[in-house]
Amino acid sequence: MRAVTTLSVTVLASAGIGHAMLTGLEQDIARVDPFKDMKNRPVPGHGMNILLVGTDGRDQVTKEERHRYRLGGAPCHCTDTMMIVHISEDRKRASVVSLPRDSYAETPAHTDRATGVRHDPHPIKLNAAYAEGGPQLTVRTVEHMTKVKIDHYLEVDFISFMKTVDVLGGVEICTTRPLKDPYTGLDLPAGTHRLNGGQALQYVRSRHADGSSDLGRMQRQQRFLASLIEYSTSSGVLLNPMKFHDVTGAVLGSVRADEGFGTKELFDLGRAMRTFSPSSSEFTTVPIEQMGYAVKGVGSTVKWDEAGASRLFQALRDDQPLARFKTRRSRAVRVEVAPRQIRVQVENGTTVDGLGKRVDDRLAAVGFRTTGVPVNARYRDVARTVVVYDPRWDRSARSLAAALPGAELREVPGQGPTLRVIAGTDFKAVRKVRAADASQGEFGVVTGDEASCP
Repeated sequence: MRAVTTLSVTVLASAGIGHAMLTGLEQDIARVDPFKDMKNRPVPGHGMNILLVGTDGRDQVTKEERHRYRLGGAPCHCTDTMMIVHISEDRKRASVVSLPRDSYAETPAHTDRATGVRHDPHPIKLNAAYAEGGPQLTVRTVEHMTKVKIDHYLEVDFISFMKTVDVLGGVEICTTRPLKDPYTGLDLPAGTHRLNGGQALQYVRSRHADGSSDLGRMQRQQRFLASLIEYSTSSGVLLNPMKFHDVTGAVLGSVRADEGFGTKELFDLGRAMRTFSPSSSEFTTVPIEQMGYAVKGVGSTVKWDEAGASRLFQALRDDQPLARFKTRRSRAVRVEVAPRQIRVQVENGTTVDGLGKRVDDRLAAVGFRTTGVPVNARYRDVARTVVVYDPRWDRSARSLAAALPGAELREVPGQGPTLRVIAGTDFKAVRKVRAADASQGEFGVVTGDEASCP
């Protein structure tokens, strides 16, 4: 996720670095006008809102790097990562909200940048707004969905991300379990690791390292950003003029930004935030109602929880900390994986009419990502409820079984990330569960010191 390094330089540009140095670097920034002719925009709130996007541009990546870090294939010319970064008015807090790239979105009326064809409002995946209308349509779509006025726009690609991490000397991340993704080549045993630029790109791009898909990837991106901020602030690397010049040059050499984001903004923001630390940052993902929300002509999308998202974005507009969205403690059973990260297909293994729907509804009510479309099982004489799972998602299976007291765990290699629940005649109720790890809370709000390595 290239966007994280841009944020680190943006919010951590230390007051010890001279204005002249930043002025010299500004000329390397490519400019774009994402706000051209925009009308009927949201009312400005308090603080500063930056739309931070990472594109899948890979033109400057070498053939050897493409092979080593699994960067093959043609780029989609879309946004691979998207975040709203809110810097508080007093410049003492940064709130980062990740927006899933497959979010269901509706574009405002616009003209296609490639064909010149005028389009009426229509549904798309959020990351497709960039391919269809560039930065301008991306900003307009995000503002339309969030009602948050975007003040600045920053865009970074693969090569900038890799170079920046390498200039920093790598970034340390921690994982409590092995992470292996055949698609990106990520292969990390449990423990603490210092990743170089290419490895870091594998880490933040991975969608298949566990059963959490894009949600897990965004959480890893947030953890990486927290570690990046912690290292940048604690090591003094950005207080070293030459090192700062190298880091900033690596980022700004391949970044695009709006005309209003220049030397003064970098310098003033850095001066105001010289004491910025991981505990000053907080991270979350927009609340989600349904994964796999099918839309005709668009495909499988991520549908936001409208009520939860509305509260979250109101907090940004009001310049309020997101910590109030932390999960309230309850008597729910603690599990390894949060329900919101577990995909479930319910099957009725009995002849009892409506049992499948009842189980699906109750699992969804406590936070599991059910398909919402239960089916009949192959066999209809199941006495004991069964959780069928791929062994690669064993932690998710145990967490789901904890919500179904008495359920049997049945391993089926190759099944994939979606778990199956075959409801038996013994089914009585679904028990509430919650993740023991605070970062997997209902809205996943954590501060940087909670997300970074201990």
